[in-house]
Amino acid sequence: MSENTLSIRIIFGSARDPRFCDVIGKWLLDRLGLLPGIEFAVVDPRELDLPQGHTPDRASVRQLRESLDAADAFIVVTPEYNRSYPGALKVLIDSAYEEWGAKPVAFVSYGGISGGLRAAEQLRPVFAELHAVTIRDVVSFANPWDRVDEAGQFDPGAAAESALKTMMGKLGWWAHALKQARSTTPYKGA
Repeated sequence: MSENTLSIRIIFGSARDPRFCDVIGKWLLDRLGLLPGIEFAVVDPRELDLPQGHTPDRASVRQLRESLDAADAFIVVTPEYNRSYPGALKVLIDSAYEEWGAKPVAFVSYGGISGGLRAAEQLRPVFAELHAVTIRDVVSFANPWDRVDEAGQFDPGAAAESALKTMMGKLGWWAHALKQARSTTPYKGA
């Protein structure tokens, strides 16, 4: 990976089966695959064996923490469940601490009429406590299931593409700035 390449973790917020997160995630991953200068990996709570409670020595927790530590930035794809974010996402977030610090976090949210924005807004203070910087600009989908055609293709329209471009511009700026700052002055122990 070159010095200018950003490593981004795409964090799926839902562990339900079935889940609409896969549809939103596929749309996002397809677009990110077209962008130069980034590499990304998906972190999926459904594929991790994360325990409730503090067990840092568990192999799944060590694997998660290593993945998060190697990242320059994060994009959280979150549904809104009962006016908040899913419990599986909270367990994933709470399984690490220092790995989030001095890194930017962007949100792609979805849900009913609010488009998942209440979940994204409730995640901001959680990430602030972890010393992460949240990006103001989000991509939000209200009632996204109404935008899936008969072939199963999700088409959110030009406004979503524009919102993603804006969000990625801000996320990239913060990721590069904080990556440079962490290389000059390590944040851990500051």
